[in-house]
Amino acid sequence: MIFHIVGTRPNFMKLAPLHAELRSRKFDQKIIHTGQHYDDKMYEVFFKQLEIPTPDFNLGVGSLSHAHQTAEMMIRIEEVFNRERPDLLIVYGDVNSTMAGALVASKMGIKIAHVEAGLRSFDRRMPEEINRLVTDSISDIYFTPSIDANENLLKEGVDHSKIKLVGNIMIDSLVKCMPTIDASKKIIDLEKYILCTVHRPSNVDNDEKLLALINSLESISRKTGVVFPVHPRTKKRLELIGYNINKNKNLHFIEPVGYFEFIKLQKNAIAVITDSGGIQEETTFLGIPCLTLRENTERPITISQGTNMLIGFDYELLKNEIERILVSENIDSKVPEFWDGNTAERIVKELIN
Repeated sequence: MIFHIVGTRPNFMKLAPLHAELRSRKFDQKIIHTGQHYDDKMYEVFFKQLEIPTPDFNLGVGSLSHAHQTAEMMIRIEEVFNRERPDLLIVYGDVNSTMAGALVASKMGIKIAHVEAGLRSFDRRMPEEINRLVTDSISDIYFTPSIDANENLLKEGVDHSKIKLVGNIMIDSLVKCMPTIDASKKIIDLEKYILCTVHRPSNVDNDEKLLALINSLESISRKTGVVFPVHPRTKKRLELIGYNINKNKNLHFIEPVGYFEFIKLQKNAIAVITDSGGIQEETTFLGIPCLTLRENTERPITISQGTNMLIGFDYELLKNEIERILVSENIDSKVPEFWDGNTAERIVKELIN
Protein backbone atom coordinates (compact mmCIF):
# COMPACT_ATOMS: atom_id res chain seq x y z
CA MET A 1 0.00 0.00 0.00
CA ILE A 2 1.29 3.45 -1.01
CA PHE A 3 0.25 6.49 1.02
CA HIS A 4 0.45 10.10 -0.14
CA ILE A 5 0.49 13.02 2.30
CA VAL A 6 -0.52 16.48 1.09
CA GLY A 7 -1.62 19.67 2.77
CA THR A 8 -1.31 22.72 0.48
CA ARG A 9 -2.12 23.91 -3.02
CA PRO A 10 1.34 23.12 -4.49
CA ASN A 11 1.13 19.60 -3.03
CA PHE A 12 -2.17 18.99 -4.82
CA MET A 13 -0.67 19.82 -8.20
CA LYS A 14 2.21 17.42 -7.56
CA LEU A 15 -0.03 14.64 -6.26
CA ALA A 16 -2.50 14.65 -9.17
CA PRO A 17 -0.32 13.28 -11.99
CA LEU A 18 1.52 10.75 -9.82
CA HIS A 19 -1.67 9.40 -8.25
CA ALA A 20 -3.20 9.06 -11.72
CA GLU A 21 -0.13 7.24 -13.10
CA LEU A 22 -0.02 4.85 -10.14
CA ARG A 23 -3.75 4.24 -10.50
CA SER A 24 -3.27 3.33 -14.17
CA ARG A 25 -0.69 0.74 -13.04
CA LYS A 26 -3.16 -0.74 -10.49
CA PHE A 27 -1.19 0.27 -7.38
CA ASP A 28 -3.09 0.31 -4.08
CA GLN A 29 -2.88 3.83 -2.68
CA LYS A 30 -4.51 6.17 -0.21
CA ILE A 31 -4.38 9.93 0.36
CA ILE A 32 -4.00 11.78 3.63
CA HIS A 33 -4.90 15.48 3.50
CA THR A 34 -3.65 17.16 6.65
CA GLY A 35 -5.91 20.17 6.26
CA GLN A 36 -3.02 22.65 6.22
CA HIS A 37 -4.96 24.51 3.49
CA TYR A 38 -8.60 24.17 4.44
CA ASP A 39 -10.33 27.06 2.64
CA ASP A 40 -12.54 25.76 -0.19
CA LYS A 41 -10.73 27.80 -2.83
CA MET A 42 -7.38 26.55 -1.52
CA TYR A 43 -8.45 22.91 -1.39
CA GLU A 44 -11.68 21.46 -2.80
CA VAL A 45 -11.63 23.32 -6.12
CA PHE A 46 -8.11 22.05 -6.83
CA PHE A 47 -9.07 18.43 -6.11
CA LYS A 48 -12.06 18.77 -8.43
CA GLN A 49 -10.19 20.46 -11.28
CA LEU A 50 -7.18 18.14 -11.05
CA GLU A 51 -9.41 15.05 -10.79
CA ILE A 52 -7.89 13.91 -7.50
CA PRO A 53 -10.08 11.45 -5.57
CA THR A 54 -11.53 12.58 -2.26
CA PRO A 55 -8.84 12.02 0.39
CA ASP A 56 -9.18 8.80 2.34
CA PHE A 57 -8.24 10.71 5.48
CA ASN A 58 -8.80 14.43 6.09
CA LEU A 59 -7.06 15.34 9.34
CA GLY A 60 -8.51 18.86 9.54
CA VAL A 61 -5.52 20.31 11.34
CA GLY A 62 -6.05 23.87 10.07
CA SER A 63 -4.04 26.99 10.77
CA LEU A 64 -1.86 26.86 13.91
CA SER A 65 1.65 27.93 14.85
CA HIS A 66 4.40 25.89 13.18
CA ALA A 67 5.05 23.85 16.31
CA HIS A 68 1.41 23.19 17.16
CA GLN A 69 0.48 22.44 13.55
CA THR A 70 3.37 20.03 12.99
CA ALA A 71 2.79 18.28 16.32
CA GLU A 72 -0.94 17.88 15.69
CA MET A 73 -0.24 16.49 12.21
CA MET A 74 2.23 13.96 13.59
CA ILE A 75 -0.22 12.74 16.24
CA ARG A 76 -3.03 12.26 13.72
CA ILE A 77 -0.78 10.75 11.01
CA GLU A 78 0.60 8.24 13.51
CA GLU A 79 -2.94 7.16 14.40
CA VAL A 80 -3.65 6.48 10.72
CA PHE A 81 -0.38 4.62 10.17
CA ASN A 82 -0.93 2.45 13.23
CA ARG A 83 -4.19 1.25 11.68
CA GLU A 84 -3.12 1.08 8.03
CA ARG A 85 0.62 0.24 8.07
CA PRO A 86 1.58 1.52 4.57
CA ASP A 87 4.57 0.05 2.74
CA LEU A 88 5.66 3.37 1.25
CA LEU A 89 4.94 7.01 2.01
CA ILE A 90 5.26 9.62 -0.75
CA VAL A 91 5.68 13.22 0.42
CA TYR A 92 5.81 16.34 -1.73
CA GLY A 93 7.70 19.62 -1.59
CA ASP A 94 8.58 21.45 1.60
CA VAL A 95 5.54 22.28 3.71
CA ASN A 96 4.86 21.30 7.32
CA SER A 97 2.73 18.36 6.13
CA THR A 98 5.75 17.01 4.25
CA MET A 99 8.08 17.03 7.25
CA ALA A 100 5.43 15.79 9.70
CA GLY A 101 4.61 12.78 7.52
CA ALA A 102 8.26 11.95 6.93
CA LEU A 103 9.10 12.10 10.63
CA VAL A 104 6.27 9.76 11.59
CA ALA A 105 7.08 7.30 8.80
CA SER A 106 10.78 7.28 9.66
CA LYS A 107 10.12 6.46 13.32
CA MET A 108 7.71 3.68 12.30
CA GLY A 109 10.09 2.09 9.79
CA ILE A 110 7.99 3.02 6.75
CA LYS A 111 9.95 3.78 3.55
CA ILE A 112 9.81 7.41 2.36
CA ALA A 113 9.98 8.79 -1.17
CA HIS A 114 10.40 12.57 -1.44
CA VAL A 115 9.09 14.17 -4.63
CA GLU A 116 10.88 17.47 -5.31
CA ALA A 117 13.86 16.50 -3.18
CA GLY A 118 17.16 18.38 -2.99
CA LEU A 119 15.98 21.96 -3.46
CA ARG A 120 17.82 24.44 -1.23
CA SER A 121 17.55 28.18 -0.59
CA PHE A 122 20.45 28.02 1.93
CA ASP A 123 18.41 30.31 4.17
CA ARG A 124 17.45 28.63 7.43
CA ARG A 125 15.24 31.56 8.38
CA MET A 126 12.69 30.02 6.00
CA PRO A 127 10.51 27.36 7.64
CA GLU A 128 10.40 25.58 4.28
CA GLU A 129 14.19 25.19 4.26
CA ILE A 130 14.08 23.40 7.61
CA ASN A 131 11.33 21.15 6.26
CA ARG A 132 13.46 20.33 3.19
CA LEU A 133 16.56 19.54 5.21
CA VAL A 134 14.75 17.35 7.73
CA THR A 135 12.76 15.46 5.09
CA ASP A 136 15.81 14.81 2.93
CA SER A 137 17.83 13.63 5.93
CA ILE A 138 15.42 10.72 6.52
CA SER A 139 14.10 9.83 3.06
CA ASP A 140 14.89 6.58 1.25
CA ILE A 141 14.47 7.68 -2.36
CA TYR A 142 14.88 11.19 -3.77
CA PHE A 143 12.98 12.31 -6.86
CA THR A 144 14.61 15.56 -8.00
CA PRO A 145 13.25 18.20 -10.40
CA SER A 146 16.57 19.57 -11.69
CA ILE A 147 20.30 18.85 -11.74
CA ASP A 148 21.11 21.43 -9.03
CA ALA A 149 18.98 19.40 -6.62
CA ASN A 150 21.09 16.31 -7.37
CA GLU A 151 24.23 18.29 -6.66
CA ASN A 152 22.87 19.55 -3.32
CA LEU A 153 22.02 16.03 -2.16
CA LEU A 154 25.40 14.63 -3.18
CA LYS A 155 27.16 17.40 -1.22
CA GLU A 156 25.07 16.42 1.81
CA GLY A 157 26.24 12.82 1.56
CA VAL A 158 23.21 11.14 0.02
CA ASP A 159 24.09 7.94 -1.86
CA HIS A 160 23.88 8.67 -5.59
CA SER A 161 21.94 5.44 -6.18
CA LYS A 162 19.01 6.87 -4.18
CA ILE A 163 18.83 10.08 -6.25
CA LYS A 164 16.62 10.04 -9.34
CA LEU A 165 16.45 13.06 -11.66
CA VAL A 166 12.88 12.82 -12.93
CA GLY A 167 11.90 16.43 -13.70
CA ASN A 168 9.27 18.81 -12.43
CA ILE A 169 6.02 17.07 -11.62
CA MET A 170 4.06 20.36 -11.38
CA ILE A 171 4.57 20.71 -15.12
CA ASP A 172 2.76 17.39 -15.63
CA SER A 173 -0.43 18.95 -14.25
CA LEU A 174 0.06 22.09 -16.32
CA VAL A 175 0.62 20.17 -19.58
CA LYS A 176 -2.34 17.85 -19.01
CA CYS A 177 -4.72 20.68 -18.14
CA MET A 178 -3.58 23.22 -20.74
CA PRO A 179 -6.36 22.52 -23.30
CA THR A 180 -8.98 23.02 -20.57
CA ILE A 181 -7.16 26.09 -19.28
CA ASP A 182 -7.06 27.62 -22.76
CA ALA A 183 -10.78 26.96 -23.24
CA SER A 184 -11.79 28.31 -19.84
CA LYS A 185 -13.48 31.66 -19.39
CA LYS A 186 -11.41 34.73 -18.53
CA ILE A 187 -12.14 35.88 -15.00
CA ILE A 188 -11.13 39.49 -15.54
CA ASP A 189 -11.67 41.66 -18.62
CA LEU A 190 -8.25 43.25 -19.07
CA GLU A 191 -6.12 43.16 -22.19
CA LYS A 192 -2.85 43.91 -20.38
CA TYR A 193 -2.07 43.43 -16.72
CA ILE A 194 0.54 42.44 -14.17
CA LEU A 195 -0.39 39.49 -11.95
CA CYS A 196 0.63 39.64 -8.28
CA THR A 197 0.43 37.10 -5.47
CA VAL A 198 2.15 37.29 -2.07
CA HIS A 199 1.68 35.32 1.12
CA ARG A 200 5.04 34.74 2.86
CA PRO A 201 5.56 36.19 6.35
CA SER A 202 8.64 38.07 5.11
CA ASN A 203 6.36 40.10 2.83
CA VAL A 204 3.04 40.34 4.66
CA ASP A 205 3.76 40.18 8.39
CA ASN A 206 5.75 43.41 8.48
CA ASP A 207 3.39 46.40 8.18
CA GLU A 208 6.05 48.69 6.75
CA LYS A 209 7.07 46.23 4.04
CA LEU A 210 3.50 45.38 3.15
CA LEU A 211 2.54 49.04 2.79
CA ALA A 212 5.65 49.74 0.72
CA LEU A 213 4.73 46.85 -1.59
CA ILE A 214 1.12 48.02 -1.94
CA ASN A 215 2.33 51.58 -2.68
CA SER A 216 4.60 50.16 -5.40
CA LEU A 217 1.71 48.19 -6.89
CA GLU A 218 -0.42 51.34 -6.90
CA SER A 219 2.37 53.14 -8.75
CA ILE A 220 2.63 50.28 -11.28
CA SER A 221 -1.17 50.29 -11.72
CA ARG A 222 -0.95 53.82 -13.14
CA LYS A 223 0.87 52.31 -16.14
CA THR A 224 -1.04 49.02 -16.49
CA GLY A 225 -3.66 47.05 -14.60
CA VAL A 226 -2.59 44.91 -11.65
CA VAL A 227 -4.55 41.77 -10.75
CA PHE A 228 -4.02 40.55 -7.19
CA PRO A 229 -5.74 37.30 -6.05
CA VAL A 230 -5.55 37.80 -2.29
CA HIS A 231 -4.30 34.90 -0.20
CA PRO A 232 -6.32 34.64 3.07
CA ARG A 233 -3.16 35.42 5.05
CA THR A 234 -2.47 38.56 3.02
CA LYS A 235 -6.10 39.71 3.16
CA LYS A 236 -6.07 39.46 6.95
CA ARG A 237 -2.90 41.56 7.17
CA LEU A 238 -4.31 44.22 4.85
CA GLU A 239 -7.41 44.45 7.02
CA LEU A 240 -5.28 44.80 10.15
CA ILE A 241 -3.37 47.75 8.72
CA GLY A 242 -6.61 49.40 7.58
CA TYR A 243 -5.95 49.29 3.84
CA ASN A 244 -9.05 49.73 1.66
CA ILE A 245 -8.71 47.22 -1.18
CA ASN A 246 -11.46 48.94 -3.17
CA LYS A 247 -9.90 52.39 -3.39
CA ASN A 248 -7.86 51.92 -6.59
CA LYS A 249 -9.81 50.88 -9.69
CA ASN A 250 -6.63 49.81 -11.54
CA LEU A 251 -5.43 47.57 -8.68
CA HIS A 252 -7.84 44.64 -8.87
CA PHE A 253 -7.99 42.65 -5.63
CA ILE A 254 -9.89 39.42 -6.29
CA GLU A 255 -10.69 36.29 -4.29
CA PRO A 256 -8.39 33.24 -4.60
CA VAL A 257 -9.15 31.34 -7.80
CA GLY A 258 -8.98 27.74 -8.95
CA TYR A 259 -6.04 26.10 -10.69
CA PHE A 260 -7.36 26.55 -14.24
CA GLU A 261 -8.22 30.20 -13.64
CA PHE A 262 -4.88 31.00 -12.02
CA ILE A 263 -2.79 29.41 -14.77
CA LYS A 264 -4.83 31.33 -17.35
CA LEU A 265 -4.14 34.54 -15.42
CA GLN A 266 -0.41 33.73 -15.51
CA LYS A 267 -0.38 32.76 -19.17
CA ASN A 268 -2.03 36.03 -20.25
CA ALA A 269 -0.07 38.33 -17.92
CA ILE A 270 2.65 40.74 -19.03
CA ALA A 271 4.62 39.66 -15.96
CA VAL A 272 4.07 38.04 -12.57
CA ILE A 273 5.11 39.44 -9.19
CA THR A 274 5.22 36.72 -6.54
CA ASP A 275 6.91 35.19 -3.52
CA SER A 276 5.76 31.65 -4.41
CA GLY A 277 8.17 28.88 -5.33
CA GLY A 278 5.82 27.01 -7.63
CA ILE A 279 4.90 30.11 -9.60
CA GLN A 280 8.59 30.65 -10.40
CA GLU A 281 8.45 27.24 -12.10
CA GLU A 282 5.13 27.77 -13.87
CA THR A 283 6.19 31.13 -15.32
CA THR A 284 9.46 29.59 -16.52
CA PHE A 285 7.52 26.92 -18.41
CA LEU A 286 5.06 29.49 -19.76
CA GLY A 287 7.80 31.97 -20.74
CA ILE A 288 6.32 34.78 -18.62
CA PRO A 289 8.69 37.21 -16.81
CA CYS A 290 8.64 36.54 -13.08
CA LEU A 291 9.77 39.05 -10.44
CA THR A 292 10.23 37.27 -7.13
CA LEU A 293 9.88 39.19 -3.88
CA ARG A 294 12.49 37.16 -2.06
CA GLU A 295 16.21 37.46 -1.39
CA ASN A 296 16.88 33.85 -2.40
CA THR A 297 15.26 30.93 -4.15
CA GLU A 298 15.43 27.16 -3.79
CA ARG A 299 14.79 27.03 -7.55
CA PRO A 300 17.89 28.71 -9.04
CA ILE A 301 17.33 26.98 -12.38
CA THR A 302 14.37 29.34 -12.89
CA ILE A 303 16.93 32.17 -12.89
CA SER A 304 19.82 30.54 -14.80
CA GLN A 305 17.59 29.04 -17.49
CA GLY A 306 14.11 30.42 -16.91
CA THR A 307 12.29 33.74 -16.66
CA ASN A 308 12.79 34.48 -12.98
CA MET A 309 14.55 37.43 -11.31
CA LEU A 310 15.02 38.00 -7.59
CA ILE A 311 13.84 41.42 -6.45
CA GLY A 312 14.16 41.01 -2.68
CA PHE A 313 12.51 43.96 -0.95
CA ASP A 314 13.80 46.57 -3.37
CA TYR A 315 10.53 48.07 -4.55
CA GLU A 316 12.25 50.70 -6.72
CA LEU A 317 13.93 47.84 -8.57
CA LEU A 318 10.51 46.19 -8.87
CA LYS A 319 9.02 49.29 -10.50
CA ASN A 320 12.05 49.71 -12.78
CA GLU A 321 11.86 46.09 -13.95
CA ILE A 322 8.16 46.43 -14.69
CA GLU A 323 8.94 49.56 -16.73
CA ARG A 324 11.55 47.58 -18.67
CA ILE A 325 9.17 44.69 -19.30
CA LEU A 326 6.41 47.04 -20.46
CA VAL A 327 8.77 48.42 -23.10
CA SER A 328 10.07 45.01 -24.18
CA GLU A 329 8.27 41.80 -23.24
CA ASN A 330 10.88 39.62 -24.99
CA ILE A 331 12.81 37.40 -22.59
CA ASP A 332 15.65 34.97 -23.25
CA SER A 333 14.83 31.71 -21.51
CA LYS A 334 14.39 27.98 -21.98
CA VAL A 335 12.47 25.19 -20.31
CA PRO A 336 14.76 23.03 -18.13
CA GLU A 337 15.41 19.37 -18.92
CA PHE A 338 12.60 16.93 -18.10
CA TRP A 339 10.04 19.71 -17.50
CA ASP A 340 7.98 18.01 -20.20
CA GLY A 341 4.84 16.55 -18.63
CA ASN A 342 6.26 13.03 -18.21
CA THR A 343 7.69 13.21 -14.70
CA ALA A 344 5.04 11.01 -13.07
CA GLU A 345 5.74 8.26 -15.60
CA ARG A 346 9.46 8.42 -14.80
CA ILE A 347 8.77 8.28 -11.04
CA VAL A 348 6.56 5.19 -11.38
CA LYS A 349 9.20 3.43 -13.49
CA GLU A 350 11.73 4.08 -10.73
CA LEU A 351 9.33 2.79 -8.07
CA ILE A 352 8.75 -0.38 -10.07
CA ASN A 353 12.52 -0.83 -10.42
